[in-house]
Amino acid sequence: MAKVVVIGVEGDDRLWMADLDAGTVTLIPTPTQGPLASANDLRSNGGATVHKGVNLAVLAASSGSVSGGFMDG
Repeated sequence: MAKVVVIGVEGDDRLWMADLDAGTVTLIPTPTQGPLASANDLRSNGGATVHKGVNLAVLAASSGSVSGGFMDG
């Protein structure tokens, strides 16, 4: 079973698809209909945070800050 995550970052209207098994991240077109479009509208227009099946997500300034312990302390 493939593990795919759709990611949207606050302040950025783009959506990304991360295929965790393949180790790839790809820009996806903005959805215009369906549940993903509804969720995207909520985050874009209302500032809502939408998550399903993800139990940790943290925005970091760089990959170096992740390995450097940016969450320590």
